[in-house]
Amino acid sequence: MKKKPAKHSSATQRGATTGAKRQQILFAVLAQVPFDGWTDSAYERGIKLAGLTRGDADLLFPQGVRDVIELFGASADDAMQARIDDEPGFVRLRVREKIALAVRARLEFLTPHREATRRMMFWYAMPLHLPLGLKRLYHTVDLMWCAAGDTSTDFNFYTKRTLLAGVLKTTMLFWLDDETPHCSASWEFLDRRIGEVLKVGKTISLMKEWKPSELVDFVRKKVSQV
Repeated sequence: MKKKPAKHSSATQRGATTGAKRQQILFAVLAQVPFDGWTDSAYERGIKLAGLTRGDADLLFPQGVRDVIELFGASADDAMQARIDDEPGFVRLRVREKIALAVRARLEFLTPHREATRRMMFWYAMPLHLPLGLKRLYHTVDLMWCAAGDTSTDFNFYTKRTLLAGVLKTTMLFWLDDETPHCSASWEFLDRRIGEVLKVGKTISLMKEWKPSELVDFVRKKVSQV
């Protein structure tokens, strides 16, 4: 006797519908951001473009623009992870190649929304939003290091992520104004920065006898240089 195909639960179907609507609003808002910035005006226009009411949208994004920005960052992380998962032989790449692929995959997802990304960085730089920006940045670099196979649990765990955060930030700033074909200059810039960070990482691994304050000062100095 043939088994009947399992039916998706109503909760699963509702979840898929909710996710699709959230993505629909996100991309509708992204189309407005180059003109209005990450503002309530862009949010309102995006909702109308998506064919939804403000009430429906607010149920999906209780904190409005803030939640849409968070979804934008999460979507970039998801696209990066999907690219990593689909990359043949990723596990056999060197660490620096894994990190470079992860950063590049994320930026390539953001390329059609470069102006929205620029304005998002400005939004995160505001004092009120800075903690949110740091949280998003940490989550992204942690995903990158985990994908690269990092299993450190000591101070190397934090220094690796701090240094990579500096690399990601400076590479994004360079990439925002890169007009070379296929952003080739950005990928060269990225490779140089990763090389510098790996050298710094090896130096830090030899500093177990340093005082915490000395290590923090060293990392801050190096992050400002990359």
